[in-house]
This record gives sequence, C-alpha cells and structure tokens, in this order.
Amino acid sequence: MNLDPARLEAALNTARQALLAERNADGNWTGELSSSALATATAVVALQQVQTHTDADHSLYIRGGLNWLAANANPDGGWGDSTKSKSNISTTTLCWAAFHAVPNAPEKYSTTVAAAKDWLTNAAGGTSPETLAPAIIRRYGKDRTFSIPILTHCALAGKIDWGDVRPLPFELAALPQSWFGAVRLPVVSYALPALIAIGQCRHHHRPTWNPITRILRNLTRQKTLRVLEKIQPTNGGFLEATPLTSFVTMSLAGSGLANHPVAKKGVEFLKASVRTDGSWPIDTNLATWVTTLAVNALGDDLPAEARSPIRNWLLAQQYREVHPYTLAAPGGWAWTPLPGGVPDADDTPGALLALKNLGDLTDATREAARLGCAWLLDLQNRDGGIPTFCRGWTNLPFDRSSPDLTAHTMRAWLAWRDELPELQTRIDNAFARAARFLAQSEGEGMDGWAPLWFGNQHAPDEINWTYGTAKVLLALNEPAQQALPGGALRVTRAKNALLEMQSKDGAWGGFKSSEPSIEETALALEALAGVTENDLDAQAALETARNRGAQWLVEQVESGAWTEPSPIGFYFAKLWYFEKLYPMIATVAALSRLR
Repeated sequence: MNLDPARLEAALNTARQALLAERNADGNWTGELSSSALATATAVVALQQVQTHTDADHSLYIRGGLNWLAANANPDGGWGDSTKSKSNISTTTLCWAAFHAVPNAPEKYSTTVAAAKDWLTNAAGGTSPETLAPAIIRRYGKDRTFSIPILTHCALAGKIDWGDVRPLPFELAALPQSWFGAVRLPVVSYALPALIAIGQCRHHHRPTWNPITRILRNLTRQKTLRVLEKIQPTNGGFLEATPLTSFVTMSLAGSGLANHPVAKKGVEFLKASVRTDGSWPIDTNLATWVTTLAVNALGDDLPAEARSPIRNWLLAQQYREVHPYTLAAPGGWAWTPLPGGVPDADDTPGALLALKNLGDLTDATREAARLGCAWLLDLQNRDGGIPTFCRGWTNLPFDRSSPDLTAHTMRAWLAWRDELPELQTRIDNAFARAARFLAQSEGEGMDGWAPLWFGNQHAPDEINWTYGTAKVLLALNEPAQQALPGGALRVTRAKNALLEMQSKDGAWGGFKSSEPSIEETALALEALAGVTENDLDAQAALETARNRGAQWLVEQVESGAWTEPSPIGFYFAKLWYFEKLYPMIATVAALSRLR
C-alpha cells in the first residue's frame, strides 16, 4: 500500500513548523545537548581539586553535581555518557571516583557508591588499582587520549596509584606546533591541552627515573605552560568541552597550580556552563552544526525573510585567521560560534552547502565558499580521504580519513564547483581521489561504510552502518560521482546495504535487526529518496522499501514520538551524546526529499 501523499505532506508540515519554531532570537538554531554523567563527574573533581588547594568555595557546584549523578545512575548501578546510554566502564569509573574525591561523599551517597562498586566489580573484576587500571587501558588500546585522563582523574581521587598512570611527553609541546604531526604524539590532535596539563601532573607526582628525561621535563615545564595559556580560548573552555577543560583544570590544581591563569579560566568556564539541575553537557552547544543541518534540511521551504540573517551569521562564523590551537589555515567552520570551537571537515562542508542552499550568491558568499573549498582541498590526506582537523597528523581514530567526512566534503565541492572556476581543476582531481578512497573504505559484505563521529550503542563495535552508508550514498548518487568508473555500481551497493539493514516494520536502526530510531530511519530515507534503478524489479523493491520507511516515519510524527532523540552522537574519545534537534532535522530532510 502506498503512503497517502496528503498524510506525508501533513507530517512534513508538522515537522517543518516545529523545526522553524526552534530558532533562537537571532534567527538561527542553538539546539540542546544531553546532560552528561561523564562531564558532570569530571567537573566535580576539577572543582574539588581547586577548592582543596585554594581558599575558593565551589561546594554548591560540587554538591549539585553529585546530587545529579546520584539521581541519574542507571538501574544496574553504573552510568553511561548520556542519560539514555548503557553503563560503560569509563563513565562509571569516573563517576565512582568523583564521589571518592569529595570529603564525606562516599558516606553520604553510600548506596550509590556501593552500587557503582558492584557494577565495576562485575565489569572489570574489581575496583583495586591492579584490576581497574588495566581494564581502562584495554578499552582504549594504543590510543592514550582518554585512558590516561581517566586514570589521572582516579589518581587525584585517591583510587589509583600514580604508577598506574602512564607518563605523557608534555615536553614535546615545547617544539614548534608545525612539528607535532611529524613527532607522532601519543594522543590525537585535539588533545594537546591534556597532553601538557596531565603530563605535568603525572610528572609532579611521579617523576621519571630517567635523569635526562627528568631534567628535560623540568626545563620545559614553564614553556609548555605558556603554550597551554596561549591556546586556551578566551572563555576558558578548551573545545567548549567540559571533560577536556575539567581534565586540564584538575591536573593543574593537582600539581600545585590551582591559581595558574589557565586553571582559573577553566573554573570560570565550568561555573558558567553548569545547568540548573547541577549537571554539565559534554559540550556547550553545536549551534553552527545544527543550523547548517536545519538549513540544508529545509531547503526551499526556509522562509525568504529568514535567509539573510542566517547567511550573515554563517559568514561571520568562518575562521579568517590561522587558528591558534590546531594551526588550521583560514577558511573553515567549527561546530559552534563560541571561542572554543575548532574548524573541522564536517562543519565546513555543512556550512558550504548551507550557503549554497540559502541562495543570493553575493561576492562575499563566493569568497567564503572559495576559502572553504580550498581549506578542504588542503586538508585531503594522501589516501584521498578527509580527516577531521589536521592533515596527516596520526593514525589514531579521530585523526584518520573518514568515509562520512569525505562524502560530505565531496558534496560541498560539487555544489560550488561551477561557481569557482579558479578551483575547478583542483576540485576535479581531489574529487577523483576522494572517490577512490570511498571505493576502498567500504566495509565487508553488506555492511556499507562506517562513520567516525556517530555510532550505535547496540551495534557490534558500536559502528553505525546506517549513518555512514547514508552519508556516503548521498555523495555517490551525485551525477559526477556516478560518471566515474564503477560509480553506478557503488550506488547500487550502498542502496543494497541500506535495504539489507531495514527492519520488518520499515524502520532503520544503526545496523541490521537493530532497535529503530527516528534519526537512523530518516537518514536512510533521505539517502534512498534520490536513487533510481534501471532494473524494474530492483526499482520496485526500492520503492516498496522507501514507502514502508516513510509510513513508519509519518506514523511517528502523527503520534508525537518523532521528537525523541537517540544517543547516536560520538564526541571526542567516543563519548555518547544525543541532541534535541537531530530527530527533528532528520525528519524534515527525509520527508522533504520523499514528497
């Protein structure tokens, strides 16, 4: 049975009006990230460390954070990253340690602390340092970006010995920043503040036995602190991220530097970003990202009077100077307009596509697009793929080329290619290399493509095959992509992978036979909406699948369930979050393309 077009149009109108109503006073979107147990636990320990080593009183914030953690533990005694996330060893360890970091808290919250200990005992075999520390290290393998901060947090809380915290070579931060990619730091590019602060904290508590290294670290301590001060945003929040800012602040305070300017600004950021219920989100907001997603979802349905204010706002968010943190060249966009943002290769193509969809291509818009497209061209890795922040930094996960970022970038290049004749040759060459990367990065069997910044907590290895494949299919289905050798075949393979993941009720989760979500169903439908097959049977099967999915999504809108977000977002170090606007934006995008 085909879906009644009138029902689809009514559902689209409902979704569209609700999304437009979410605009802020400036006419763009801010969104709302989920509160985070992990962020709250790290903020509590950071403020407690500062309070312990200064005459400052942060007890109101500390108590509010502990109350929120106690009230939001999962029924099994553990915590997940968001209030909808399954308990995991990292977040549960951080929350358990946070209660121990605050005097008298283990007694006051004895039931919560005991339940957390039981969970960790079941998951890791115990809470002793010799059991818990190896369990945390195993979770992250060779990437120390998050295992060492967790263990530092636990050491400051008195639950892990400093010998269990591996040293970080903070002295390398004294080298010119342009050398960082060549020296292969043991953390990903965005973790430089943690490298410096945590490295110094560990050195303070347990200096290396090697006399040469010890002397070198002592000599470079002040210089690396100056680097840390230089790259700290004006509001104190590194990457606008509560966990990263908290790790830096607690480490400085825990190594005798609670009154250092970086620690003071970190405290101000934490106090400014706490929520009224006592919790902290994992990041302040994703305003630039959700605004570009909303603009691209609405397309021609965005009211004419709304376009100019959004365009001007987006143009103002473009970085026009070298970024002091990552040394990124001018031309990119970050996920937020706030000082802690860093230009990256998902927000930049999102902004480029939004500027094109907003129309009225002024000289200012074309210049912004030229800079943005060139920025992405310069970011392309040798393998043809696009990384998140920095070209050729490391092989650690969040610095590698990614299929979804590559696909998003390809769509942005194509959108502006004809408007930028001076870049056409470079875009064509880069596009062909990116297409080869996509061809080589397809998963085995019918899995499709794995994304970087989104996941599914129920999936094997937490990979959200639906998200990644849908984003890649949107790029594969571009005429320029299909014209390349094997292009049409890859479209069919991506389409087949998505159809294989569709559930019996017509919806999609992150992988085959998984629990469905609004976001994943809408993403799959948006990608499949533009696909056509020459084979009549294949086309009939495609249309049946699309109709079943549309029927399910429309029913969710009609019942009011369509605004319920799912924890599909990955943040730095694979921390889960959900975003209020994601299901709304995805629904509008899907239904708009299906009508």
